[in-house]
Amino acid sequence: MEKNSSIYVAGYYGMVGSSIVRKLKDEGYVNVFGYPSPQLDLMCDKAVENMFKDRRPEYVFLAAAKVGGIYANIHYPAEFIFNNLKIQTNVIQASYLYGVKKLLFLGSSCIYPRLCPQPMKEARLLTGSLEETNQYYATAKIAGIKMCQAYNKQYGTHFISCMPTNLYGPNDNYDSFNSHVIPALIKRFHDAKTKNLQEVVVWGTGKIRREFLFVDDLAEACLFLMNRYNDNEIINVGTGYDITIQELASMIKEVVGYSGRLVFDHEKPDGPPRKLLDIRKIKKLGWIHKTSLKEGLEITYSDFQKRLG
Repeated sequence: MEKNSSIYVAGYYGMVGSSIVRKLKDEGYVNVFGYPSPQLDLMCDKAVENMFKDRRPEYVFLAAAKVGGIYANIHYPAEFIFNNLKIQTNVIQASYLYGVKKLLFLGSSCIYPRLCPQPMKEARLLTGSLEETNQYYATAKIAGIKMCQAYNKQYGTHFISCMPTNLYGPNDNYDSFNSHVIPALIKRFHDAKTKNLQEVVVWGTGKIRREFLFVDDLAEACLFLMNRYNDNEIINVGTGYDITIQELASMIKEVVGYSGRLVFDHEKPDGPPRKLLDIRKIKKLGWIHKTSLKEGLEITYSDFQKRLG
């Protein structure tokens, strides 16, 4: 990309999109744009097509999606598959119609089979059954990957797909029911500290393992891939390290400064036993994450406190 290239970030105001925007502007890209949801409904094909016709972006980062944690995925499966299919289909189709030079589609590590051998290699896609709790979101993301590959094959487009691991960072969603594990625990521990509660309940056994990537590291990886990666196959983006949910909860407890006890609710679902990405492919290209989990959590909690006013 040239510094004056027209760059559209779908999901401009979300956690991932806003981080990509910050990174692009920090690197000197001067023609970066996006729209809040009320201004541009990405589920409306005509609205998306009209925007592309008017603005003619040269490059697209497709970071817009309906996302949520395990509670939201269980309770709103229709919304997760319908909304995501609509959003990505509209943006990918418009990118083809209006000659976008390159598009980066952001998938998710949940595309891999529930019992996928660890760490999860890119070649493991579609080799087993998906995790039941988020299968509808994962199915939509797989459709986005295949759509990019199909357009490349038939139309000669340059649409690439990266699969980030579990993300966290500034501008996350802290809703009690729809958030992912890190923002949910940050809010829970903060509320417990503020109200002097004796304990904090964490869903599941605490024994499952998860990998976490700070969102600004992902943004750097996205820019890296947009400029250097042209393969039709997917590529993983992660840290190469994972921890148990119990270890994560203890770390967040320390960052927040909560002194009560942890209680794990074994009646609540755990999800897959482990999710660790094989990141040898992107490391071989020359990218590696920079932010430790502890440092990232401290930055994220500071952002949470600022948002409280």
